[in-house]
Amino acid sequence: MSTTAQSRPRTGRRDLAGSPFLTAARGRRPARLPVWFMRQAGRSLPEYRALREGVPMLKACFDPEMIAEITLQPVRRLGVDAAIFFSDIVVPLVAAGIDVDIVPGTGPVVAEPVRDAAAVRRLPALEPERLEPVLDGTRLLVERLGQTPLIGFAGAPFTLASYLIEGGPSRSFERTKALMRSEPEVWHDLAGQLAEIAVTFLRGQIEAGADAVQLFDSWAGALTLREYREFVLPHSARVLGAVADLDVPRIHFGVGTGELLTAMREAGADVVGVDWRVPLDEAVRRLTAHGEPVPVVQGNLDPALLQASWPVIEAEVRRIAAEGRAAAGHIFNLGHGVPPGTDPDVLARVVELVHSLEG
Repeated sequence: MSTTAQSRPRTGRRDLAGSPFLTAARGRRPARLPVWFMRQAGRSLPEYRALREGVPMLKACFDPEMIAEITLQPVRRLGVDAAIFFSDIVVPLVAAGIDVDIVPGTGPVVAEPVRDAAAVRRLPALEPERLEPVLDGTRLLVERLGQTPLIGFAGAPFTLASYLIEGGPSRSFERTKALMRSEPEVWHDLAGQLAEIAVTFLRGQIEAGADAVQLFDSWAGALTLREYREFVLPHSARVLGAVADLDVPRIHFGVGTGELLTAMREAGADVVGVDWRVPLDEAVRRLTAHGEPVPVVQGNLDPALLQASWPVIEAEVRRIAAEGRAAAGHIFNLGHGVPPGTDPDVLARVVELVHSLEG
């Protein structure tokens, strides 16, 4: 996005010009370092567990009041600089009519895995009206968040495809890689359809009021750079490019993607999410190695260290903040999501420390 486009308020949207999160996302220096956490709304919060008791995950994801309340919980408790929309990456698949369930202790499980051209042809498109209960939650949040920005999100085509092909979570992605390499036409047809589903989901959230979006390619780190460029980059670029006209910052994040950072930025990221394996100043070096502009980065405290003693956590937060100054802008976050057993008081203490640091 150009500086002019970044600075221009959008008609009918909240004026969040003072937001440290949005300031950093647009490559400028806020007065304080902004912070939010992936999976900040979830099992680490006792109020979340109480609200979700007896309520299946997908039911919660299609209930506007629950979406709004769960999204707001960490904003109230932790004082983070952005809210992340409560949902799941398979929600747009479910809304399209694909038979996916979220099984406690397992994750997304697909009733009929998609492993050939005929199965790809049977996949339904996502009709925007099927998202209305979800987008009603977005609209409620815009009314209730005050001056806190809302981040919408979607799963990237590769990660969505991996669930559909494998039939559920996988560590090795053997079926996915085999299909990708053996039947590239089938793969590109599938990834193209999933890109359109992700576009519909993201555009719906932005048009309902989201102030930024994050595209999660959670499992892209399983790929080589060559595989990513050939089989994944075009489809992620389609998703991020299709929301460029809506003038919100676009964050792109994956786990184990240190070797893919440059390509993930090329897909259209305004902010590059970095997991804990690569120091932020090294990420900036990689992203500018061929003369590219200095990037905005997000990250990247190792989530496991939230179980460490406070002196360890404090030292890591300060180190990461210092390394982040190599970037054009830095949004403090974890290198992946908040683990379920995290003490919320530790998260609140991290927020307080980050807020004491210059942007």
